[in-house]
Amino acid sequence: MNHLIILPVILPALLAPFIVLAMRHDLLLQRVFSMAGAVALLGIALMLLDEAAGGPPQVYELGNWPAPFGIVLVLDRLSALMVLLTGILAVVVAGYAISSGWDTRGRHFHALLQFQLMGITGAFLTGDIFNLFVFFEVLLIASYGLMLHGGGAARTRAGVQYVVVNLAGSTLFLIAVGIIYGVTGTLNMADLAVKVQHIAPGDEALLRAGGLLLLVVFAVKAALVPIHFWLPGTYANAPAPVAALFAIMTKVGAYSILRVFTLVFGESAGETAWIAADWLLPAALVTLVIGTVGVLGAKALTRLVCFSVVASMGTLLTAISIFTPAATVAALFYLIHSTFATAALFLLADQISMRRGGAGDRLITAPRFAQTGLLAGLFFLAAIAMAGMPPMTGFLGKLLVLDSARASDSMTTIWAVILITSLIAIVGFARAGSVVFWKSASIPGPEEGETTPPLPALPMAAAGAMLAAMVAVAIFAGPVTGYLEATAASLYEPAGYIRAVLGPDMTAAR
Repeated sequence: MNHLIILPVILPALLAPFIVLAMRHDLLLQRVFSMAGAVALLGIALMLLDEAAGGPPQVYELGNWPAPFGIVLVLDRLSALMVLLTGILAVVVAGYAISSGWDTRGRHFHALLQFQLMGITGAFLTGDIFNLFVFFEVLLIASYGLMLHGGGAARTRAGVQYVVVNLAGSTLFLIAVGIIYGVTGTLNMADLAVKVQHIAPGDEALLRAGGLLLLVVFAVKAALVPIHFWLPGTYANAPAPVAALFAIMTKVGAYSILRVFTLVFGESAGETAWIAADWLLPAALVTLVIGTVGVLGAKALTRLVCFSVVASMGTLLTAISIFTPAATVAALFYLIHSTFATAALFLLADQISMRRGGAGDRLITAPRFAQTGLLAGLFFLAAIAMAGMPPMTGFLGKLLVLDSARASDSMTTIWAVILITSLIAIVGFARAGSVVFWKSASIPGPEEGETTPPLPALPMAAAGAMLAAMVAVAIFAGPVTGYLEATAASLYEPAGYIRAVLGPDMTAAR
């Protein structure tokens, strides 16, 4: 077995308690080990991506128990890509928290960050639906702590709402797991993909109910209408580096939909095939509309970014809901783009609000502030990326989504909604930029360092790194798309995944 596969889970799982037990009184050591762990995770993710791109899926059997009886982790192109995105965000978030001082505003930030990374990477690598639930709970427990980092009444209220919604989602998840296990006798995803093909006619309704409950659970994580309401309040009140890390949290829901509903409830699932498609597309389009209206009507910069996250999830899930290889390529490209754009915008919004004094992140005119020109340029790049304007990755991602929608019966509706909401998003971001930078430029403010303490430049470098990542994806769009095409092809031809997990003899026997 390739022991490298389990390292993204084991490394933060060991590092987090080590930080708590051995370094809780030494912030410098916490920072060093946390950053070292994030960099190591990124290095491991790059090696895993190289291995996934060069061969068939690989399986890690915990305790050397074979599937479907034991717990397995599965490395394929999709899981490797998601772990890489997590590694990139981990380095940026840790760097921002350290350089901006956010990690000093509460206790155990770096330990919670490592536990969060453990849950996220485990969710991407697991080959078992029950262990997907387990890793969901790990990342959610850690996110509760990170959400409340620094305290405050508003943050506590938002945290309570976040906890309640996700506990309800966890309850539904357990019910769905129980139904599916009762019908099939297994929760290993590869084994499920085989067994649902031979399900008894009398059990099809139960299996369908379990699958739709899973869709609801994943929709909660992905902030899909009508259970999107928790996201704006939660992300707007979260610490900036935590909100940036949460850019990958909604993608866990999107990943789960893509993984489960192509592998288990895909083309070979008989009466339960593609059960998510009919429900997912209309909900995704409404999510896109509501998110974009929120962008237009937002009264604070951070709230604007939060609603842009909702809108981006609508676009992403619209592409996923078509369930074709071309649409999945578009969805994955847009997923990469929206992860980087969301993180960049949250970090920039924090830097802007820190410099605007009493105005904070409210969209009102205020005196000029330090480094206005630099922040205006960075915000402009991030805004046009999120709105989908050329030449950034958002334009390429939406272009791929529109092109892939030509195969859908709902092409006209999809095109109309995406194009109109893109225009509205441009207006919303332009309004925000005009208020924060243009109108405020005429109001005199203190010279930098005169009446305000100098602010470090490194936090802006973290936001710049996210923008640079988007530029790199745009420049190397050809090779990136080639990798994504191979990823989508493997998702819609799951025999290789099933064979890697169960083995050729067991696959035939079952």
